[in-house]
Amino acid sequence: MKFAVSKPGTTVAVKTGEWRSQKPVVDLSKCIKCATCQNYCPEGCMGTPGQAPDIDYDYCKGCGLCSQECPVKCIRMEQEIKQVGKPKV
Repeated sequence: MKFAVSKPGTTVAVKTGEWRSQKPVVDLSKCIKCATCQNYCPEGCMGTPGQAPDIDYDYCKGCGLCSQECPVKCIRMEQEIKQVGKPKV
């Protein structure tokens, strides 16, 4: 028996941001730039450690780890609003 074998994908090659139902939103006035969110993000889409989070929503899956782990709770998860039928820019 033969099985089809394909190369595993990565989020670098495949934008996975459309999968999420919630997205993280950062209150920059509360952020202490501790890099906890950046260290816990499984996709590495929270920006540069030591700087305020700069989320790349093309790759964010909305898992919420950043929000859960933030020591000052400056990241909240918001419902993602999808627009159906609009062309992608």
